[in-house]
Amino acid sequence: MTRPQATATMLVEDATVRVTRFDFAPGAETGWHRHGMDYVITAITDCRMLLEESGGGTREVLVAAGEAYKRAAGVEHNVVNGGTLPMRFIEIELKPR
Repeated sequence: MTRPQATATMLVEDATVRVTRFDFAPGAETGWHRHGMDYVITAITDCRMLLEESGGGTREVLVAAGEAYKRAAGVEHNVVNGGTLPMRFIEIELKPR
């Protein structure tokens, strides 16, 4: 299945963080990736995410606008907008010191 790609816009990058805004049309995806750093996601809109995970599993997650969560480096997945509305979040990657 071919999906449209989410748009990633780099907002800040320095020695300590990388901040990226992700914009998804309905059905858009990030593509498979592995996080090389710990990261924090903050939802700008309600985000109905379909997470395709390594090993073949999938799960749906709803992150309400204004909510945030943190995950450790090493996460491998594809994030898909599983909703019918555009979704947007900010990802802050924490660079090792």
